[in-house]
Amino acid sequence: MIQDHIHQQICKKHKELTLWFEDNFSQYKYPIYTSFDIRDSGEKIAPVDANIFPAGFNNICEVDRGSAVTLFSDYVESNYKDVKNIILLTEEHTNNLFYLENVATIKEIAEQAGYNIFLCIPSNIDEDRDLETSTGKKITYKPWALKKDAGEEVLCVGSTKIDLVVCNNDFTKKTDVWLENVKTPITPLLTLGWYRRKKSDFFANYNKLAEEFSEIIEINPELIKIVTQKHEGFEVGSEESAQKLASHCEEVLEQLAGQYKEMGIKAKPYLFVKNNSGTYGLGVTKVESAEEVLAWNYKTRKKMKAVKGGGSISEVIIQEGIPTYITLEDLTAEPTIYLIGNKLAGGFLRAHSKKGALDSLNSPGAVYKRLCVTDLSVNVSGSPMENVYGWLARLSLIAVAQEAI
Repeated sequence: MIQDHIHQQICKKHKELTLWFEDNFSQYKYPIYTSFDIRDSGEKIAPVDANIFPAGFNNICEVDRGSAVTLFSDYVESNYKDVKNIILLTEEHTNNLFYLENVATIKEIAEQAGYNIFLCIPSNIDEDRDLETSTGKKITYKPWALKKDAGEEVLCVGSTKIDLVVCNNDFTKKTDVWLENVKTPITPLLTLGWYRRKKSDFFANYNKLAEEFSEIIEINPELIKIVTQKHEGFEVGSEESAQKLASHCEEVLEQLAGQYKEMGIKAKPYLFVKNNSGTYGLGVTKVESAEEVLAWNYKTRKKMKAVKGGGSISEVIIQEGIPTYITLEDLTAEPTIYLIGNKLAGGFLRAHSKKGALDSLNSPGAVYKRLCVTDLSVNVSGSPMENVYGWLARLSLIAVAQEAI
């Protein structure tokens, strides 16, 4: 497996690699948290999604969750002064009990780090709202307000002035009051919301960094890069648009076929067409041939119309599909790695009983299995999976930081 080769090279070049990462880390400001979905085919390994407002903290390994408390306080103390009161600004679909479990977990981590945490949503509410998570935890959402203080508007919950906003809402829709009126520090930056962020930017950044990384550890960069091309003018109901997309997909498949032949990869290349600005696995379709695009049925076209919060898709990416060779108890699986600041904070294996090695696993029915990055502090050389996936997540973090410039 290529994972073992990359692991050995990372261990061999660990000193040089660490210095390179520290130099890169010093150049950028990082969001409080990120997570990255990674695919490992046994012949290629690369991230396939970057989440700046991650929603699965409840799924990370229990041991990792304990260390996340220290990482949270370290991040806040290093980046902000005199923080005591924090708003955790969440998504508004508060009927999703599994998402609320994530909210409760972030709240617990922050509280254990010593902060006062208030749960709020961007559109606000008139009174306290008591809710229950998927495991029965009780949480309460609070109204927020902008109040005058010494001639300036300050963000408050009741009579408590807020020192920091930790955002867990991906801002698919631009919300001017938070972008323009709220002067309280916010992390991650709202300018990284999906109302303006593009997946194509992240993957362009990542692939350039993958080349630098590969030069240091002396591997073929194609082992960790992922071919990703932007496709503009997408219109799901247009025959002309379908013809253009099909032609573009054919070009990328031909490019991948040549690359795979050079690398000795025998698998047939395939693609994912993805909304260039979107989340939750919406607007994603697997494509194995250009003809498939021209033959999209009503169900597929409807899927490619799906956008969180409504709206439509006008721009997509055409991305190399990377199969997963990982299985757990006969379930197809893929790793997800979480960071707090620039430190590894946890992980899990997303597994699915109804999806195959070529499919996207980010869909209803997924379950989550243990993957602890804290194992690296015990024995780096004995943790190839955590080591390789952890470094690719760090590499992806730099790509995210470059997006924020």
